Amino acid sequence: MKGKIHSIESFGTVDGPGVRFVIFFQGCPMRCLYCHNPDTWETGTGQETDVEGIINKMERNLSFYETGGITATGGEPMFQMEFLSELFKEAKKREIHTCLDTSGIMFQPKDRDSLEQVDKLLAVTDLVMLDIKHIDAAEHKKLTGQDNAGILAFARYLDEKKVPVWIRHVVVPGITDDEKELTELGHFMGTLSNVEKLEVLPYHAMGKVKYEQLGMSYRLADTPQLTKEQAKEAEEVILRAWRQAAGK
Repeated sequence: MKGKIHSIESFGTVDGPGVRFVIFFQGCPMRCLYCHNPDTWETGTGQETDVEGIINKMERNLSFYETGGITATGGEPMFQMEFLSELFKEAKKREIHTCLDTSGIMFQPKDRDSLEQVDKLLAVTDLVMLDIKHIDAAEHKKLTGQDNAGILAFARYLDEKKVPVWIRHVVVPGITDDEKELTELGHFMGTLSNVEKLEVLPYHAMGKVKYEQLGMSYRLADTPQLTKEQAKEAEEVILRAWRQAAGK
């Protein structure tokens, strides 16, 4: 089985616990306004490779990943579900920690075949980093072009399957920094028993150059970057609501 890969980072330190071998999958149905990898959107591009090629490349420096492992990101890695499952299955055979960085957009709970594929994937996944773009359905669609019902259902399904989760949330001034939205996100997290960590990611405009290189319009060109102080304030709002909802 072969998959389409955009790129590989051999020394990732922000993509899960420890030092990670990070694989950027090609293809994504989301069109997030702040996406800094728009060149991963299209499905017809990327480097075709197989599981053995990826694992062999990682094992050349396996000692680096003793406290880390392999992370699949994108793009949207679940867009290539079967290939991803085979990759993680092979990694687990070699006792390599597997982390899935996903938006959850591919989750289709009413599709039996799709659900079976998800179960196969989760059976070989040690950690899911779930990126919840916006807790409000209408605002989520404005931000990403997609509905968030399946994403929130995926979060609940991960809880049901007892898969450890880190919640990620990008805070964008004027879009995802509203206190009401942040509070609702925290309350939602409080309904889940499997969330181990919250990562608040401050919006930055570093992807703007890539849009220019690709001849694409960057719609958030006038949006200011979030400061560390603002990110900390947003994090505190979410954490407070999370604790309250969880009864902590």
